[in-house]
Amino acid sequence: MSNAVSTGVVRETEPKKTENKQIVSATAASLLGWSFDLYDLFILLYVTPTIGKLFFPTTNPTLSLAAVYASFAVTLLMRPLGSAIFGSYADKHGRKNAMTVAIIGVGLSTAVFGLLPTVPQIGLFAALLFLLLRLVQGVFVGGVVASTHTIGTESAPPKWRGLMSGLIGGGGAGLGALFASIAFMVVSAIFPGEAFEGWGWRVMFFTGILGSVAGLFVFRTLEESPLWTEMKKKKNENQNVVEQKPVKALFTTYSKILLVNLMIVIGGGSGYYLTAGFIPTFLNVVNKVSSATLSGVLIAASIATIIAAMIAGHLSEVYGRKKVFMVVGLLNVIGLPYFYLSLANAGSVTAIYFYVVCLVFLGNAAYAPVLIFLNERFPTSIRSTGTGLSWNMGFAIGGMMPTFVTLASGTVDNIPHTLMYFAIVIYLVYIVGSVIIPETKGRLR
Repeated sequence: MSNAVSTGVVRETEPKKTENKQIVSATAASLLGWSFDLYDLFILLYVTPTIGKLFFPTTNPTLSLAAVYASFAVTLLMRPLGSAIFGSYADKHGRKNAMTVAIIGVGLSTAVFGLLPTVPQIGLFAALLFLLLRLVQGVFVGGVVASTHTIGTESAPPKWRGLMSGLIGGGGAGLGALFASIAFMVVSAIFPGEAFEGWGWRVMFFTGILGSVAGLFVFRTLEESPLWTEMKKKKNENQNVVEQKPVKALFTTYSKILLVNLMIVIGGGSGYYLTAGFIPTFLNVVNKVSSATLSGVLIAASIATIIAAMIAGHLSEVYGRKKVFMVVGLLNVIGLPYFYLSLANAGSVTAIYFYVVCLVFLGNAAYAPVLIFLNERFPTSIRSTGTGLSWNMGFAIGGMMPTFVTLASGTVDNIPHTLMYFAIVIYLVYIVGSVIIPETKGRLR
């Protein structure tokens, strides 16, 4: 009798321990993988003024900034291609290997930026090399999204999927920005003033290799997604099942779903890039803060990003994705314009901290439930491809907003008001999308 009871206990606890281990490893891999990826992207955002002078010099500082953001947009345009390539692989062969290759690729390509010659050294060919390398990096970034944005949520219990969405999407972004802020603070201290334009910016890019190295250690213990493993098992048992090509299925069977998804994802992506992504430049050219103040504000913004994303993500599990999208959209239509103008007129460091945190909190809450929402819109067989392409197509458009804002502004003085108008239009579209979409909570299959 006792042996039977003992055996029963072992059979119940061992699978549970294995399941918990998978949840922890999948969460860590998705969170850190996405943070490493965004760390590499934030490096460019933090050194934008320097890169503008060295690779896209003009007599108009605003045009120089726009050129750097255009190079950022080039990367974003390549991300959907990366999601198509790595997403298809992840759907057919598993999420783990796709994630490993993509993250190592991002880290290596980022480090190479530190080796590039500048325009004063080789002329306009330097700008061309810079853009070509951005294209390569974009493909790998798209691959990271296709894998990190599925394996974590697929491994989580239903009641924690909203929180997981915010933790991976926003928490990863916040951690990436936080790591980059710390790196910027340290490198700026080691290479102050003109020294930063000599070697400091190169060292910033060299640190990108750390993400690749860390990724190798994190992914060693990672197991494959349980939902993907179950799907693969069923396919192996039923040899008569005809496998659909993920990309083809997405643009045929799921084309309407893809288009509606974009109304939400573009809003979420724009909120991210026009707040957390644009704040470093805004503080540099509008508020003209010191490097020390900038570093401190960016660290505070990174923490706010993580908190906002986790709160909004979990609220979507409590009240539903649709309601959270609608409420957050309304808050952004009203809040972002007000805080942009207030930040431009901030008269103290304390006020700058406050307005930046408010901007980042609202902007990053907008995309917190997007990850799980996209996961729930597609079956396991095409989830990596569908989620990756929806996310990257929407964020590609959102990521171009800083370029459009700087070009539409004309001068630095006009940037705050231009941001205000862009935010209103973008979040009106976001609200319309939130009305159209169905409630997807609990539909992950």
